[in-house]
Amino acid sequence: MRETRCLDLFAGSGGLGFEALSRYARQVTLIERDRGAADQLRRNVALLGSSAAEVIETDAVSWLQGPARPFDLVFLDPPFRKDLLPTVCTLLEQNGWLADGALIYLEREKEAEPPSLPVTWHLIKDKQAGQVCYQLYQRETHEDVA
Repeated sequence: MRETRCLDLFAGSGGLGFEALSRYARQVTLIERDRGAADQLRRNVALLGSSAAEVIETDAVSWLQGPARPFDLVFLDPPFRKDLLPTVCTLLEQNGWLADGALIYLEREKEAEPPSLPVTWHLIKDKQAGQVCYQLYQRETHEDVA
């Protein structure tokens, strides 16, 4: 996890992003639309005294349509029943948000249809706990394609 650039796209409480910080991620970007949750994330970052974390209060889909910078690790835990994963996964891949070999952690409801994912993402782990499915994918590197 050292020196990893992480994106927590639907940050909520920030649990995934803060865990990455605790494991020495170089940078953690927390995207959260809800003002109250974003304010709490900012307070938590201030309490940690970390310059490696940034909180951006905005809609994830809109943010992904802006200028991209590549991330090594992306956490996707969107609100359930909103059908955001297909759009978000496409934007991450097409708009240059993923570094070669990036890891993508994806969480969804067990009952929900699996989203259509980019062909460059390869499943590494697939687990369930209660009503939640979670998968870990790795994006191909240029060497994989060649």
